[in-house]
Amino acid sequence: MNVEHWRAQGDVREVFGRRLFVVDSGAEGGAEDRPALVLLHGYPTSSFDFHRVWPSLKAHYRVIVHDHLGFGLSDKPADYSYTIHEQADFALMLWQQLGVRSAHLFAHDYGTSVATEVLARWNRGFRPVHLASVTLCNGSMHIELARLRLIQKLLRHRTFGPLVARLSSQRVFDRNMRQLWCDPTVLDQDDLDAMWLMLTADGGRMVLPKISQYLRDRVLYWHRWVGALQHSQLPLAFLWGSEDPIVGRDVAEVHHAEAPGSRLTLLDGVGHYPMLEAPQRWTEALLSLLASTNPIGSGSRRLR
Repeated sequence: MNVEHWRAQGDVREVFGRRLFVVDSGAEGGAEDRPALVLLHGYPTSSFDFHRVWPSLKAHYRVIVHDHLGFGLSDKPADYSYTIHEQADFALMLWQQLGVRSAHLFAHDYGTSVATEVLARWNRGFRPVHLASVTLCNGSMHIELARLRLIQKLLRHRTFGPLVARLSSQRVFDRNMRQLWCDPTVLDQDDLDAMWLMLTADGGRMVLPKISQYLRDRVLYWHRWVGALQHSQLPLAFLWGSEDPIVGRDVAEVHHAEAPGSRLTLLDGVGHYPMLEAPQRWTEALLSLLASTNPIGSGSRRLR
């Protein structure tokens, strides 16, 4: 699938005066009676990350995914701070605009910070959308355990970040992305081309240094976001590519141990983007987790 095909499946919604690109399977009709599943994508990519699993997911749920502000086909204003708190504001308001009253929440990578901010608000009684469950995938909420790539460290640097962004190229991007796969041979060049195109669209490279400050947010709000997981009473699960070079199974196991009643599913032989590297296994695992959210059951399993 290319960018234009993905764009044709979605629409643009205005939220707080900014335009967000959103793909909503409910817009196709016939999904009104299905439970909602809202997806939050990672950094530095976009909603396109879910294109391989989209058909399978929408057969069971009304699935909604949007490009965070500054990502993909959404607006990328230069005069914006791009804090995780603001991204949570946008997500919640968008879901309300789409008429979502209750939903399962899935988040990957950067999206896990947005999700834990939403969860922190939920724990404090702010619940504009009822959360049926929360599933997190390959995110560095425990930022001190993450093995950050050099490019991530450079982009978040306030002096070098803008320079690195201007000098970045698809060749460097492709090389860095391939290092995140357990088996780089399954990563299609077409997918890489689409990721790069969506990253750089509308001046996207220039906002990367601002977006990259989310890593500082993860330090500053560590207690708020990790604490949200530790004290959550919602059905909580971790679905993880075990061979992720940034946040491997050790990080997932820490979160699982800290969150009472949580469930952990490890995908062996899979890296940082399991929905792209092993779409069928990832889909089967997520659907299984969602189907068993009630009653809450603790435990862990590994899928080879």
